[in-house]
Amino acid sequence: MSRSDTFHPFARVLHWLMALMILTMLFVGAGMVSTVETKHDWLLAIHKPLGITIFVLALIRLGFRLTHPAPPLPADMPLWQKLAAHASHWLLYALMIALPLIGWGMLSAGNYPVTLGGGLLLPPILPSDPLLFAWLREVHRYLAWLFFLTFLAHMGAALMHGLIRRDGVLQSMTGGRAPD
Repeated sequence: MSRSDTFHPFARVLHWLMALMILTMLFVGAGMVSTVETKHDWLLAIHKPLGITIFVLALIRLGFRLTHPAPPLPADMPLWQKLAAHASHWLLYALMIALPLIGWGMLSAGNYPVTLGGGLLLPPILPSDPLLFAWLREVHRYLAWLFFLTFLAHMGAALMHGLIRRDGVLQSMTGGRAPD
């Protein structure tokens, strides 16, 4: 593979680091909403700082992506697949930024502190309002489901490119060898 066929090493590191963080976040979030035991507080203590970390890294990643374009998709790839790939990538960026902001806003509206550990407390970004809290909670839930489904589609497409098409798309993010 040539350098133009792979993502920049910094982009690859951010991608895989964030993939692990997002996968963790999806499991933590699912665990949080399915328990009222003491585990809920423990999971919430992970969820808040992890969400803010994902938000910050998503902004860095988006800025880097805008200045370092992705490698081109295979020329023989159907147009609808190229459009779906671009749309799903931009949807993932939007969700990586929107979900933490909505969560932060939801907690602010619920008059809950957003603690990041070590005594670091984020300021509220919205006024305390129970109706706004309830609305943002629903928005956060449905967008989390959309994120989960988009994440699964992204993984499925990556595996299809790597295992079935063997067209170099997966290798462009792993930095691996070109397919034979």
